[in-house]
Amino acid sequence: MSTSSTVDRAFRAALYAPSDDALDTGASLLAADPGVDAELARRGQEFVATAWQRGWRPADVARIVRRELGEVHVRLLAALVRTQAADDRPRGPRWAAELDALPSGEPPRTDRFSHASAVLELYRLLLRLPALEPLDEPAPRTESRMLTRIRALLAKAEATGYPEEAEALSAKAQELMARHSVDEALLAARAPSPDAPGACRIGVEPPYEQAKAVLLDAVATANHCRAVWNEALAFSTVVGFEADLEAVELLYASLLVQATTAMSRAEAAQRAGGRKRTKTFRQSFLAAYAHRVGARLAAAAGTQVSADLLPVLASRDVAVTDRVDRLFPETTTTRLRGVSDTAGWTEGARAADRAQVRSRPPLGRRAAPPA
Repeated sequence: MSTSSTVDRAFRAALYAPSDDALDTGASLLAADPGVDAELARRGQEFVATAWQRGWRPADVARIVRRELGEVHVRLLAALVRTQAADDRPRGPRWAAELDALPSGEPPRTDRFSHASAVLELYRLLLRLPALEPLDEPAPRTESRMLTRIRALLAKAEATGYPEEAEALSAKAQELMARHSVDEALLAARAPSPDAPGACRIGVEPPYEQAKAVLLDAVATANHCRAVWNEALAFSTVVGFEADLEAVELLYASLLVQATTAMSRAEAAQRAGGRKRTKTFRQSFLAAYAHRVGARLAAAAGTQVSADLLPVLASRDVAVTDRVDRLFPETTTTRLRGVSDTAGWTEGARAADRAQVRSRPPLGRRAAPPA
């Protein structure tokens, strides 16, 4: 029997059956024939290419595989994606960054049956991925030295175990973000870019994903972008011009670091007062944090644009809205659920008032360097 025939039999048994019982049958067929490995990998690369055709990106697939299956499956996926990339067309800097972020190294090998089972579970998930809105890559651009510094600061803020250090690093990163945004807006005012708005997907992972989606929406709006949340697939699509998308990604990451740090402190104080840690406290804390930070960002947005840049920003807003309407002709609103803890809400609002959300200098004027 040919290797292709064996793989076909295993796929018919495991990938298209309505129940999980047939998975063992497919895995047994593959485990019994070591000659199928190359054909099995080739089929996996075809599944990956099909996912790209259906609008998925490396980070999107890795996110859902990690959530639905596990880290072993993510490593299997990473190996497939990297092999497939050698035959793929160039797709832009964001795509390359997502490839680089995939875990490196070969997936751990166990017995042939366990390995075949994991491969079939991964392929079954890839086969069932729904179609997504295709996101075009922006024109290639060299990342500025300032953005490199910002990313390094945020990485340190996320890695440190000291809340005061995390807050200081986040504050410094946001100062640099403000300067970067002003520089980009000045450039656009002097020589408007012919580029259309782009889009990126940002993971909005459980727990407390509703509050996180509200926070991301507030950050996007303040930076002349629009965010559309896909709750089922745990991400938001943010639409905007490339410099603004970068600002949204960086500021959202920084605010999440600050929120997590502040929530840990507030919980410690609650426990010291005799209260047990509760899910409702954390949900209410993050909801209040998102609501209050959004109000602060909205208030700042009304004062940070000088009159000479209004026509540029107005034309960009129209372009962003048009892109959103084409990508998502039908959207719905959702009500934030599970906000019932008064102490959590109060502490979250206080933390948001302390968060480093500094107003940028009015766009159209050069920002003074930090002292």
